[in-house]
Amino acid sequence: MAKGANQKQKILYLMRLFLEETDEEHPLTMQQIMEALEKQGIPSERKSIYSDIEALQAFGMDIQKTQARQRGYFLGERTFQLPELKLLVDAVQSSKFITAQKSRELIRKVESLSSIHEAKDLQRQVRVTNRIKTMNESIYYNVDAIHEAISKGRQVDYLYFEWVPGEKGRLERKYRRSGERYQVSPWALTWDDENYYLIAYDNTASCIKHFRVDKMSSIQVREEERDGKEAFEKLDLALYTETLFGMFSGVDDLVTLRFENSLAGVVADRFGKDVRIFCSQPGSFDVHVHVAVSPLFFGWLFGFGNKAELIGPSKVREEYREYLRKAAEFYAVLPEDG
Repeated sequence: MAKGANQKQKILYLMRLFLEETDEEHPLTMQQIMEALEKQGIPSERKSIYSDIEALQAFGMDIQKTQARQRGYFLGERTFQLPELKLLVDAVQSSKFITAQKSRELIRKVESLSSIHEAKDLQRQVRVTNRIKTMNESIYYNVDAIHEAISKGRQVDYLYFEWVPGEKGRLERKYRRSGERYQVSPWALTWDDENYYLIAYDNTASCIKHFRVDKMSSIQVREEERDGKEAFEKLDLALYTETLFGMFSGVDDLVTLRFENSLAGVVADRFGKDVRIFCSQPGSFDVHVHVAVSPLFFGWLFGFGNKAELIGPSKVREEYREYLRKAAEFYAVLPEDG
């Protein structure tokens, strides 16, 4: 047969054909394979295609043949199976720190790991519109820069901002420290409550602190070696993130909490399934846990109403009573209708 200009690329086109257009439910017959290659300007004989398929199989591609009367060929085992890709898509679209635009870009890339037929199943799961997403598109470059600094053992500096009400009825950025750059020694990245946090040693305050990565901008890796090795080695990172509610700082304290038995799952989710419990009275149990005592912790506890109680210590219980009293003052007098 006459050799086409693309004959040398034939096996590559064949590989892409199996990757993109076949799966167990969508095999291609030999005639369909020959027609697809013909469209690429590669006329082929059955014998040469059989030989190429064997070469791809030897290369490691799980190309299988159907047992039906009209035989077809498809790619079986892939690096990622469809249920795994669905998990990745769900993780991307539910991650608040990934912007809506980047979510769509990542999902399209995830779809490319499946056949075009399976990709339709992934597309039906896409629901990123109107999700609450971060507004900081540079988070991906921030994460990359922080990883670089950690791997090189270097310090970083950056601007840090918060969202405040603007003059035009919109939220706008306000840089902390009047726009002065922060400089810290990065030691770890953690993902808590759908947000990325940098765990770093604050060289000025001589202590471990955490910062929301999506609120950092203009991050730079410095030449200075990072500090705080001894402090970080003493830090139990799992316990650190566990005791901070929403990474809201507060005074660390050992508290006793009492929960109805129906909240056992909530306690496991918050403090881990290995937390020690003490049966204090029928229908309830107590736990002794370290927490960062803060308004966010009190708000979390109050969400369970009379099914959860802060037993002690007395000073924290009194703080909680004061928190509840101040909250109740807002509703002491109801506003007039209209």
